[in-house]
Parts: sequence; structure tokens; C-alpha cells
Amino acid sequence: MGDACFLGVDIGTSAVKVLIVDSDERPVADAEVGLATSRPAPGWSEQHPDIWWQAVRQALAEVSASTPGVLSRVAAVGLSGQMHGAVLIGDDDRPIRPAILWNDGRAAAEAIALNAAMPDLGQIAGVPAMAGFLAPKIAWLRHNEPDALASTKRILLPKDWVRLQLTGEFATDMCDAAGSLLLDEARRQWAVTVVEAVGLHLDQLPRLLEGPDISGRVTPGAAAATGLPEGIPVVAGAGDAAAAGIGIGAVADGDAFISLGTSSQLFLTTADYRPNPSVLVHAFAHALPNRWFQMAAMLNGASVMAWTAGVTGVSDLGAALEAVAERGQAISPVTFLPYLQGERTPHDDPAARGVFFGMDGGTDGLDLLQAAVEGMAFTLVDAVAALETAGPVPAALAAVGGGSRGRIVMEVVASALGRPIRRYVGGERGPAFGVARLARLAVTGETVAEVCGKPELRDVIQPNAERQAALAARLPLYRDLYRALKPLFPR
Repeated sequence: MGDACFLGVDIGTSAVKVLIVDSDERPVADAEVGLATSRPAPGWSEQHPDIWWQAVRQALAEVSASTPGVLSRVAAVGLSGQMHGAVLIGDDDRPIRPAILWNDGRAAAEAIALNAAMPDLGQIAGVPAMAGFLAPKIAWLRHNEPDALASTKRILLPKDWVRLQLTGEFATDMCDAAGSLLLDEARRQWAVTVVEAVGLHLDQLPRLLEGPDISGRVTPGAAAATGLPEGIPVVAGAGDAAAAGIGIGAVADGDAFISLGTSSQLFLTTADYRPNPSVLVHAFAHALPNRWFQMAAMLNGASVMAWTAGVTGVSDLGAALEAVAERGQAISPVTFLPYLQGERTPHDDPAARGVFFGMDGGTDGLDLLQAAVEGMAFTLVDAVAALETAGPVPAALAAVGGGSRGRIVMEVVASALGRPIRRYVGGERGPAFGVARLARLAVTGETVAEVCGKPELRDVIQPNAERQAALAARLPLYRDLYRALKPLFPR
């Protein structure tokens, strides 16, 4: 491929990220453009699809300015994005309303009703219905905004709106489709019974493709808008969870990693479809053919640290985390329930909220920040426990995502889990790197083994014995707090 490059575009919740890598997987250019989220009612979370496309164009303009000529070298594009969002498209190929995001809890009643109507849903779609998934949102729209749903020609996932702008094509990948709850996971095709149960028709859903499949090509209009070469292929890509897995090399049976972004996931690649709906573990199609994954999905990841820093007046989160490390206390005197957005695994509780417990007159901002890190780590302990009901979780885990950069954060996570954590060079590149790999697979003829290996190991962070003991002693209180407060959250 000579000097060819590959572009990964990740439509995140807090930012759009673009990454260009060369044929040796070295980063050539990258950019990030922040996104705002609208919360028109308690528990609601929306973004207008237009802001994603605007952010992609801005990010590519920044890349072009910082690295002149780099866009002309892009040979293929991969797309990743936040999963589960409901993007309703009308006859004019324009959004009918803002997208309802993954962390929106308005469809809780519809999720309960869907599970009651379809007791086998978790076996078909990989997990029972929960408020954040696409299928219950469609049911909510049918009850609350019937005119909008009646005007809907197509339903898309967030990244697939960007695909439509780039290629004019309506398509999605197996992983993102899995997160809609409308996919028959074992057969990797739309589940007609579920589609009809929420009041949709198959012709409203996008074409299904495997992650490295070419979904379309950059149109003349998109080339003019972005600076990308006209006619280069855009691959199906992946939902952000699977994209991160591709980037970290989690493509073989038993490969596992933690992803720490706005939300967090514990991801385990499997060679076959292994649903375990009773503990709310997600069993979804991977972004590569004939692979699936199990995942514990938590709605509150590294974002709880940024939130805590914000409300305590901290402007430099990295420096504050260093101060926590220098203080050297094994555990915060405060316990934090990190459920700012509700919670999925293991609680399926959109009403759950964040709680600091145990503050006194001596509590300071660093105590609260350390408690936030520990609360996030405890969600991962619950995630491991959920996955272990279906089979073993590896003794060592990799970590990816922006939240994995802080050493003190990873030491707390390693200590809470009692497992060493591996960090890889470029692990913070996340989903954009993974879909750049899928783009490469589409055009080079290389194999998955040749392209999707594990990056160079950066370091291994071991549990700290004192911290591990303190966290283990605190865990029962953390769990008891949730159980005690659960009946109060809806009030």
C-alpha cells in the first residue's frame, strides 16, 4: 500500500475523535472535537445527529491543517460510535428529532413490558431489554411521539448517520445492530419477531454487514465537505465496544479487557454465542465474522472522575489524581455510589443515582475524587462477578480508553479486582484505532491475524496489597448502600 493511511472515526458521547494511522500502524494525525448533550427532562439524554457530522468535518479540517496532505493518503475509512442511540430519519433523509442516547432512561417501563411480552428476548438478542437500548426507545416513541415514528423512513445507530453523510448508504455492522436488541445474535440477522413487537418493519432497518465489509464509498459531495478522496471505501465498522476490542487485539476466544471511557465495559471475546441474560451480561456479535463477545456494561466510567473534579472546582484532573497518589491513603474515608446515569450491569436500574456517603467536617476534594475512582473500580468488581457466573474471567486483564491513562486509577482498579492490569502502547487510542484496522482489512487482503494483533506492552500494574485489603473490606458497604437506597432512588 506504499504510503497509504487508514482513517478511524469514533462518534463518542463527549467527543468525536479521528485517527489516521500509516501502514505500520503509527499514528500520523489525530483530532478531537467535543460534543454537548441535551437533557430536556430528568433521566433524558439527547444529541442532534447534525452535531456529529459537523464535528467530523471540523476534526478532519484540523487534521488537514496540522498535517497537510494527509487526507489525500487515506485509502479507507472505518466508523465507530456510541451504541444504542435512536436516530429517526424521514423521507428527506433528515433527522426527524434529536437522537435518544444510550444513557437515556425514559423507556424503563417499555423495557419491562417488552421483557414480559417476550420472555425469550434475552436468548434471542443477547440480553433482556433495558431502558438504554434502541428497541424500548422505539416502543416509547410509539406511545409518546407517534407522529414522529409514523414519519420515520429509516432507523439508524449514531455512527451510521455519519455513514449516510459520507456514502449515501443505509447500513450498519453486526455489533452496533446487536446493541439495538433487534438482532438475532446467533444467526446474525434481524430478529423479525422483535422488530415487529416494537412496531417496526424490516425495510426501516439498515443493511447488515460484517465489520470489515465495504458499506459504500465517499461521494463527491462528502469529499468536498471533508477533504477525503472521492470514491475511497467506507467499511461497516463497529460499535465502540467491539471497536476497542479490535484495537487491543481482543479477537480470539478468551481475550478480555476493560474499557474506561464515558461509560465502562468488561469485554470477553467468545468463539460462539453464549447468552447469559439472567445476570444482565450482554452477549453480542463481534465486529469480525464468526466471533461474539460477552460484556458487562456499566453506564458510569471515567466520566465520574471528571464530574467529581468539576463539582469540586478542579481544573486539572491529571494533577488532582497525582495529588491523590501522593497523599498515599489506602482508601478514601468516603464511599461513592457512581450511578450518575443510572446503571445497567448488574442492576438494570435507570433510577439509581450518585451518592457520597460518610462525609464529615474534615472531608476534602481529594477524598471525594479518590472515592469516585474507587466507586468506578467497584462497578468493575461487580462486572467480573457477573461474567464469572457464565465462565472464567482471565487472571490478567488489559485496559484501554482515556480513563486508563492515570496510573493511580489503574492501581485502584487492579487492587479492587485483585488482578494485574496490562496497558498497551496506544491503548488510549480506543475505538478509532480499531476501526482503522477494519478499514485496512477491507483493502489490503491481509488476514485478521496479520492486522489485529496485540499492540506493544507498555506496562503491567500490579495490585497494591494494602489497598487491595482496604477495598475488599469496603466492598460490602458499597453493595449494602445500593441495596438500602434502591427503593428511595425513584423518589
